[in-house]
Amino acid sequence: MKYNFDEVIERRGTGALKTDRLKERFGRDDLLAAWVADMDFATPPFIIDALKKRLEHPIFGYGVEPDEYRPLIIAWEKELHDWNIKPEWISYIPGIVKGLGFVINVFTQPGDDVFIMPPVYHPFRITAELNGRNVVNIPLIEKDGNYSIDFEKLESVHTTGGVLILSNPHNPDGRIWTKDELSRLAKICKQKNILVISDEIHADMALWGNRHVPYMTVSDEARDNSITFCAPSKVFNIPGIVSSFAVVPNPEIRDKFYGWLKANELNEAPEFSYVATCAAYKEGWEWRKQMLDYVEKNIEAVEEFCEKELPGIKALRPEASFLIWLDCRNLGLSQPQLVDLFLNKARVALNDGAMFGNEGEGFMRLNVAMPKKKLMEVLERIKEALA
Repeated sequence: MKYNFDEVIERRGTGALKTDRLKERFGRDDLLAAWVADMDFATPPFIIDALKKRLEHPIFGYGVEPDEYRPLIIAWEKELHDWNIKPEWISYIPGIVKGLGFVINVFTQPGDDVFIMPPVYHPFRITAELNGRNVVNIPLIEKDGNYSIDFEKLESVHTTGGVLILSNPHNPDGRIWTKDELSRLAKICKQKNILVISDEIHADMALWGNRHVPYMTVSDEARDNSITFCAPSKVFNIPGIVSSFAVVPNPEIRDKFYGWLKANELNEAPEFSYVATCAAYKEGWEWRKQMLDYVEKNIEAVEEFCEKELPGIKALRPEASFLIWLDCRNLGLSQPQLVDLFLNKARVALNDGAMFGNEGEGFMRLNVAMPKKKLMEVLERIKEALA
């Protein structure tokens, strides 16, 4: 089946954060939205059909986890990432950011260290800070738009333990960490008694033949000292149907974390989460392939447009995800001036790079998961603003 990613779907008035909170978040609502990390592509029809089929039954009582739920997750991860997961390692969680908060509260105390590697997805910092933890920044090393982990800085930190939140693949720049990088990280964290949470929500969106490396597969140290969070939400555009799950091999960590989830009745999914997840992992292979092909072409279009029409802006190619980290430093603008350029002159809503940490100043994050016609309109507005 050939899927149509060129269809322009109006999202205003549907309660979409991306469009219906523009005035609240940006101060104006006449913007083209290219910020929130969801897609403007229709959710795959096989997921919609599965939800419709369930809706045909007139009773929505208490449900149970379907027998096929865990086997489908296991088969998907094995086929796509060569990751061998046991059924008992899996638990539903009601959202990855919520999961971060759960782990922080279960495994640390107020004042304990939470390590992050900026520029990085901003809820990592916010969740830790609002829970009263001490955020320790281990900024990534950036050279000509390429990012790497500062292992020496992490090794030099004095700590009694804590949690490190890993973005794998990394958000916002789309790096896929290598096995060697992850192995070295795992060794350091094990030595320092730092539990690793690996956020792998973009794992299924590796581009141009790149391969995602699940953190806990790289070594015994990684497997025995980590919690991994996954979800079908990014790749199948169902973040509004909370469908996240955790994977924990270490029985001691698993019993502590899953016991807490169970005690608070947070380990059982709403029925539609199960329905959507099973449909995605059962029938989603071809849709995923076509969607990623379309996203790759959109990224290439942005790269070409920047080279020809947007002097001073460089599109850094992601190895995974539909997000592009735009390097705008050659424009010579302060961060407030840069935001003003995109927001008030170009009238496009992108993510301000500074929200990902001070290391994001001079950058903007662009979401390209949209019909190409709309993407080109975003780029043309930026061109006119620069002119």
